[in-house]
Amino acid sequence: MKPIYISIVFIIVILAQLGIPLKMIYDSEDTLMTGTVYKFKTQPIDPTDPFRGKYITLNFEMNSFDTLDSSYVYGDKIRVYIENDSNGFAVAKEISKEPLKINADYVMAKVVNNYNGKVVFELAFNRFYMKETKAYDAERAYLETNRDEIEDNVYALVYVKEGRSVLENVIIAGIPIQEYVE
Repeated sequence: MKPIYISIVFIIVILAQLGIPLKMIYDSEDTLMTGTVYKFKTQPIDPTDPFRGKYITLNFEMNSFDTLDSSYVYGDKIRVYIENDSNGFAVAKEISKEPLKINADYVMAKVVNNYNGKVVFELAFNRFYMKETKAYDAERAYLETNRDEIEDNVYALVYVKEGRSVLENVIIAGIPIQEYVE
């Protein structure tokens, strides 16, 4: 009788180990297929993570919201409700710790500061991973292009659905960054 229970537990563990990553993949793919795409203006920084590889850290122009609510403190997880501005870029419409009953997409963020009527936050999708061989060239192109005087020349394409967000690509001068560096 014991071998049957051990076999059942073993099968459940295997299914859980396969099911959880598959659900995460499904959620990301569903967001890419049926989510709404937003463009987020960026500013550059480029570190390396020894465990996950080379990436570009994206600093977004949309990183704060004016509010007199002083209850937001460092580390709070918040929802940043967004909409497109007249140029097609994402802007913060409202922030909240709890879901709001408004018909708008939102992205998750973490509060990093609340000072003088402004809540500063960090968006969850602030790393764009690159192939090691293209990362240095991408970093240089990213930095140089962000320094030029052309407005809206560098941005991130992010798909958003029900609070989930997937960073699809970084665009430089209208071209995906991987193609731009080739």
